[in-house]
Amino acid sequence: MKQLDLNNKKVLLRVDFNVPLDAENQITDDTRIRAAIPTIKYILEGGGRIILLSHLGRPQKKKNEDGSLKRNTFSLIHTLDRLAELSGVPVHFIDDTRGEAVRQAAAALKKGEILILENTRFYKEESAGDHAFAKQLSELADIYINDAFGTAHRAHASTATVASFFKKDEKGFGFLMQRELDNAAKLIHDPEGPFVAILGGAKVSDKIQLIDALLYKVDKIIVGGGMAYTFVKASGGQIGKSLVEEDKLELALALINKAEQNNVELLIPADSNCAQSFDKSAIGKIFPSDAIPDDYMGLDIGVNAIASASNIIASARTIFWNGPMGVFEFPQFADGTLAVAKAVAAATENGAYSLVGGGDSVAAINQTGLADKVSFISTGGGAMLTLLEGGQMPGIKGIEE
Repeated sequence: MKQLDLNNKKVLLRVDFNVPLDAENQITDDTRIRAAIPTIKYILEGGGRIILLSHLGRPQKKKNEDGSLKRNTFSLIHTLDRLAELSGVPVHFIDDTRGEAVRQAAAALKKGEILILENTRFYKEESAGDHAFAKQLSELADIYINDAFGTAHRAHASTATVASFFKKDEKGFGFLMQRELDNAAKLIHDPEGPFVAILGGAKVSDKIQLIDALLYKVDKIIVGGGMAYTFVKASGGQIGKSLVEEDKLELALALINKAEQNNVELLIPADSNCAQSFDKSAIGKIFPSDAIPDDYMGLDIGVNAIASASNIIASARTIFWNGPMGVFEFPQFADGTLAVAKAVAAATENGAYSLVGGGDSVAAINQTGLADKVSFISTGGGAMLTLLEGGQMPGIKGIEE
C-alpha cells in the first residue's frame, strides 16, 4: 500500500468488520474495527476517499423462514457509528453493494470521507467469486486494498476476484494484512527452537492438516480439548463419555506414529478434569485420561497435565497456540486454558515469540487480561490455520499477481 499514490483517489478497501452483535445489534467486541483503523487513517491522510467493503455473519445460511434475508440482523449499518468514532471522519452508509445508487454515492464521496457499502454476502455472487459482481465493485474505485486477513483464505468476489480488475500498481495490502503475514512468517520460516504448538478444540478432523504441517516444523505439540480423547482412545485408553471421533481413530494413531518418526513429542494430557454431564453446574473430578469411568466425560486437562504443559511452554522460544484446553466457558473447567494463557504470557516476557490464533484461544487470552503480554494475536483463525497448513490464500494471491 505504501507504494501507491492515494491522493484524490477512490480506494476500494476490503476489511473484516465481521464483529459480534448483541440482541440490540450493539457491537460487543470492536477489535476487528480497531485493527483496520491504521490502514484507514493512512489512506485518508494520503488524500484518498474510502469505499469500504466487508461481510458480516452468514446471511445466506441464516435466513427467515420464508427464505428472505435477515437484512437488519446482518447489516453493516451497525458498524457505522463505531467507525465514525474511531476514525474521526464523516462516514456514510448505503444499503446496497452494487447498482446505480451505489455508483452515485461513490462518485459523490469527498476527499477524507468513508462510504460503507452493505454486507457483501447479501449477494450469492460474493461467495461464488463471481466475475461480473467483482467487476461492478472494481468500477467504483481507482485502487483496491485488501486488509481483510480473516477472509484471505476465501476465493470470494470482494476478497480475491476483484483484485484481477486492477493493475499491479493499483492494488496492495493494508497494514493489518501485512502484520499478519509478517508474523506468520516467523512460524513458517526458520522459527527459533524449541518450537512448541498448543492445539485444542473439539475435533481432530478440524486440525488434521495443521498437525501434519506442524510435524515438520515444531519440537513439541501439546494437545488438549475434546480432540485429545480421540488420541487417547486410539492409544487404547478408556475415555468414558468423552467426546470422540470414532472414524478418526486410525488417523489419530497414524499422527502419533508420524510424530514419533519425526522426533516430535506429541503430548496427550496425562489426566483430565471430568464430570458426569456437560453442564455449567457440573462437579469436576480428576481421573487419568486413559482411565475415565464410563459415566464421566473429560471437560478439561487435569492438574498433572497443566503442570506438564506449563513446564514445556516455559522452555519454548517459539509458541503457537490455537484452541482451548477445555470447556473454559464453564469456570470449573477453565483452569487448563487459563494456565496455558498465563504460561504463554510468562514465556513471552522471558523472550519467547508467541502467536495466538483462533477465536476461542483469543477469547481465553483476552479473558485473562494477558492479551498485551503475547507477541501477536491473529485476527483470522481460519485464515491463519490455512496459511500455516500451506493451503491456498486467494486473497493474498490476488494482490501479488
